[in-house]
Amino acid sequence: MTDRISQDLNFFQQAISLRAQRQEVLASNIANADTPNYKARDFDFAQALRGAMEGSMRLPDTRLALTSARHIPAKALSPDPQGLMYRVPVQPSLDGNTVDMDVERVNFADNTLKYQTSLAVLSGRIRGLMAAMQQQ
Repeated sequence: MTDRISQDLNFFQQAISLRAQRQEVLASNIANADTPNYKARDFDFAQALRGAMEGSMRLPDTRLALTSARHIPAKALSPDPQGLMYRVPVQPSLDGNTVDMDVERVNFADNTLKYQTSLAVLSGRIRGLMAAMQQQ
């Protein structure tokens, strides 16, 4: 029974964490709306949540072992877990900036609403569990 409860709560924990990360990405896009050559970024929330729930964590970075002082040190970085992608602009600007404030505001508001909804649902589930435990 506790495994099922922790699995349910883990889903909401992952969803809220990813919503918060997406909020940071969208806020960064809005903050850089006037920065020349800034490229708007975002990630696919559904795919990131699916990856988080399947347990596909980010692998550690790889470093090559040096067998000679003349070798060049190298390091391989694993990809970002959210898979940040560049947004394709609807109407590119002359300064190379791809931030469309209308799109960013809508995405920001939508993500905020879904973040608050996830918190409300999680809070309701916890209250329900607390009520069930108090009745015993």
